[in-house]
Amino acid sequence: MSDAAQPTAAEVRAAAEAVKTALDRHLAAVERRTGDDDPAVHEAFNQLAAAGEVYDELLYDRYDEVTPFEIPGADDSLPPYAGPEDPHAVSVLIRRDYTVAEPQRLLAQAQRVEAAEFEDTLTDDDTASTVPGALGILFGEFEPDEIASRHREFGLAEGDSTLWVSAAEEAAEPGEWLEAPFEEADPQQVICRFDVSAVFDRDDSDDPDEPAESHQTLDVSADDDLEPLDRDR
Repeated sequence: MSDAAQPTAAEVRAAAEAVKTALDRHLAAVERRTGDDDPAVHEAFNQLAAAGEVYDELLYDRYDEVTPFEIPGADDSLPPYAGPEDPHAVSVLIRRDYTVAEPQRLLAQAQRVEAAEFEDTLTDDDTASTVPGALGILFGEFEPDEIASRHREFGLAEGDSTLWVSAAEEAAEPGEWLEAPFEEADPQQVICRFDVSAVFDRDDSDDPDEPAESHQTLDVSADDDLEPLDRDR
């Protein structure tokens, strides 16, 4: 950026004062809140987020410096909700990632399931002796939520996960989307989402091995705090 295009020191100072004012307004709105969904709190939070973003950009442009804060979801949030006001149906889209951390444990668990299923029948099927086969057996036998809660027993290490609740005007017809279940996922129809990732702040987690959780809804939650940010421009 050329010197002529840089913001002035006065503009940066004014942006800093705007952040201070927005902080005061946010605190006052929180102190007067009437419930979890108080619109005044949401509005104050959004104003604080906007003021912080402006200040951060001007600070960098003028002084090549950044703030240690980030408004959760400000950069990677979902687009504005554009679905029906009163949805008559919802779709729940879930992605959970795992690493096969202990292949032998995975194979052993699958072999136990296979042995119990065919205990009265002789079989030469060696499906449980391969990792893809073992995964097919275990995910076919156990519900996804049970695997998520018992993943260590199955030799799996938990990675990132996300859950999207998406609105629809009406329920899909049986079999309508089975050939491509995730192809038509529309972020603008998402009512809320819940994310779990190791990249999130662990301050509230007692177990350092458990990924932290974040959530995102139509309105930014007033309980979301500013989070530390290590930005690499």
